[in-house]
Amino acid sequence: MTAILIPRHIDPACPPARARVVRFAGHSMGTSWQVLLAIDGEIPDFLAAGLQQQLDGVVAEMSHWEAGSDLGRFNRAPAGSWHPLPGGFFTVLQYALQVAAASDGAYNPAAGALVNRWGFGPAPRYDAAGFVPPSADEARALLAQCRWQALQLDAANRSVLQPGGVQLDLSSVAKGFSVDLLARYLRLYGYRHFLVEVGGELRGEGMKPDGQPWWVALALPDDSQSAGLAAPRLALHGLSVATSGDYLKVFWHHGERCAHTLDPRSGQPVRGVASVTVIHPECMAADAWSTALTVLGPHAGMALAEQQGLAAAFLLRDGEQLQVRYSRAFLDMMEEQ
Repeated sequence: MTAILIPRHIDPACPPARARVVRFAGHSMGTSWQVLLAIDGEIPDFLAAGLQQQLDGVVAEMSHWEAGSDLGRFNRAPAGSWHPLPGGFFTVLQYALQVAAASDGAYNPAAGALVNRWGFGPAPRYDAAGFVPPSADEARALLAQCRWQALQLDAANRSVLQPGGVQLDLSSVAKGFSVDLLARYLRLYGYRHFLVEVGGELRGEGMKPDGQPWWVALALPDDSQSAGLAAPRLALHGLSVATSGDYLKVFWHHGERCAHTLDPRSGQPVRGVASVTVIHPECMAADAWSTALTVLGPHAGMALAEQQGLAAAFLLRDGEQLQVRYSRAFLDMMEEQ
């Protein structure tokens, strides 16, 4: 039995009968991206380059891998300095801080120092020869640099205060923002039927030329098949989906799975949650919330998902077993076939 998920509201408009699907693709933010566009007529010469330029702009503003990015300069700035931010950077940071407050710090955009020390930043990498993860005491000491509450935003001047030593890492929200950005770029030029994907985060609008929505299978870890789990299929029609999982960037240390999602309250990798998938109208929100709910875990995370009205699916590890739990909003979209 395969579950399918269908949005509550369907726009019946379809592409022109002669439309075809054209694919654009490239690389950005250390991953790949693609756009599937239902188009009738000639492909504008500027479109492929324009899509790539949107993503290049996100890297220039928010990459923690590029020392010359706006984020890189902020991370190196002295205590007490104010920094004007580009519009996209300010929007992402402002939203990230809202999720941090709503999750009581389970989501933390200022955990860059912790992320880097665990080997999930630019260097040293967890998969490099000789890498040793931090001790529990060292990880706890790094929490002093993860003070998201000390970040002050000045909305009128679109600027942020560096309180001293704070290292921003927006990797858990910037990909989702990039998906939304590409969708807005396409709509700006009149396109209404497309699927956008950046590093596994997706958004679909409109229909394919055959009148079908953009069907996608939700991400599951490799061991889900042995557990008898089938990936639900989602009709991405005016919706976005993002998944935070423990199977993408992971290493083992002393028999423990160390995944790239860290709990910024304890300084340790999240354990016991294989993945959390969130479906939302905005991919930036789905991206951030999937991380927040992963950190909070099945009890507090599900409670917050219900409070926020989020469509969320939790895949939990119980020894060698995998268990699935769905929020009410997720179940409201689900049908069995």
